[in-house]
Amino acid sequence: MHFSSDNWAGAHPRIAESLTRHASGFAAAYGTSDLDKKVEARFSEIFEREVAVFFVGTGTAANSLSMAAVARPGGVAFCHREAHLIADEGGAPEFLSQGIRLAGVDGALGKMDPQSLEAEIRRFPSEFVHAGQPMAVSISQSTEIGTVYEPGEIESIVEICRKHRLPLHMDGARFANAMAGLGMSPAEMSWRRGVDIMSFGATKNGCWCAEAVVVFDPDKAKELPFIRKRSAHLFSKSRFIAAQLEAYFEDDLWIEIAAHANDMANRLRQAITESDNARLAWDGQANEVFAIMTRDRFDALIEQGVQFYEWHTPHFASSLLGKGELITRLVTGFATTDQHVLRFADLLE
Repeated sequence: MHFSSDNWAGAHPRIAESLTRHASGFAAAYGTSDLDKKVEARFSEIFEREVAVFFVGTGTAANSLSMAAVARPGGVAFCHREAHLIADEGGAPEFLSQGIRLAGVDGALGKMDPQSLEAEIRRFPSEFVHAGQPMAVSISQSTEIGTVYEPGEIESIVEICRKHRLPLHMDGARFANAMAGLGMSPAEMSWRRGVDIMSFGATKNGCWCAEAVVVFDPDKAKELPFIRKRSAHLFSKSRFIAAQLEAYFEDDLWIEIAAHANDMANRLRQAITESDNARLAWDGQANEVFAIMTRDRFDALIEQGVQFYEWHTPHFASSLLGKGELITRLVTGFATTDQHVLRFADLLE
């Protein structure tokens, strides 16, 4: 029973088959093949407008190059204080953006509070050279704790971004899960809400190694080819990223996978809600489930073969825990089955 992360699973069979199909023969390198161009055009179809697309191999690269693309001298980017960008990238965004800084913003349930964002931006007045200057805002969709920004919540943040002339970046490592959770189109979830640049993730949703930077105004992406190359993230055989994404989009496989993962997560939430030995830490709409249980219960489940993590307690959630309790995280994906969920529920009891 593997609930540690959705990136523990292998590749979806249809994506693996596409990789095999494109493994033979010859194709132009460095993103210039017919397949690369076909998949780039598919992104524009999916988002219902012309976009600029840059394939990379990891979410860390996508986030870091997104920051590099909007960087300013002495730049400060604002994200939730527990966002992947600031908490789990090992300093890569700062390194690849030549020394920007990341400022954490408070907010319950993993989402930035607009008033806190406004206050944090005001700490860096653009005319005060010693503090540096605001350069961007970043949100995670879905968030690090399985919650999802509703359209109105994004628009509230966009209003602040426009007021301060800051681009909005979306870390979409689990974008498909958020989209499936809200039942909205890619366009409605992104540029129509005011998102300027996105880290588009597919690895956690059934691909082997497929991420992309998507810029919704191609005129603002003219430096990105050079930024990607300089940072050593231009694959020579990029057709193998394109091959994954070709299968990923075909017949809406990506939405099917995400909906399945979300459904498995909802079943886990139900099992936890019905249990006397655990409770939900908070509700969620995507494929990450957070449960509160005792240390003894957690250790017993690990001993019985359940793979999942003890999770750090978010700042807003410290009052949720009783004596001897901890927060745990369980993540579902394309390879999660009903049997896995049922077996977990039995062991929990």
